[in-house]
Amino acid sequence: MWFFIALIAGAGIMGLAWLLKIKGVKLTWYEWLLGIVGFFLVLMTIQNYFGSVAEYEQEAANMFLLVLGLPAVVLLALAWSLAWRRRSALKRVFNSLP
Repeated sequence: MWFFIALIAGAGIMGLAWLLKIKGVKLTWYEWLLGIVGFFLVLMTIQNYFGSVAEYEQEAANMFLLVLGLPAVVLLALAWSLAWRRRSALKRVFNSLP
């Protein structure tokens, strides 16, 4: 299972880097940091959830979704939001120039 997760994650990261390069988006260091921490929290959530389900501990699995999954989603959304707002602010500045 982890082999396929690693393949999907690698393809996703390469696709994201390719898309950012094509669109001309430059991320700041803290946006990268928030994204990386959020991504690793997602991977930890997946591993702990399926591990707990395999051991028939459904309540623990649900707690892992809440305790690790929710901060992961918040961090990823924050990284995306910061990059989106900075890019739209730059567009407004460049569009207002004569």
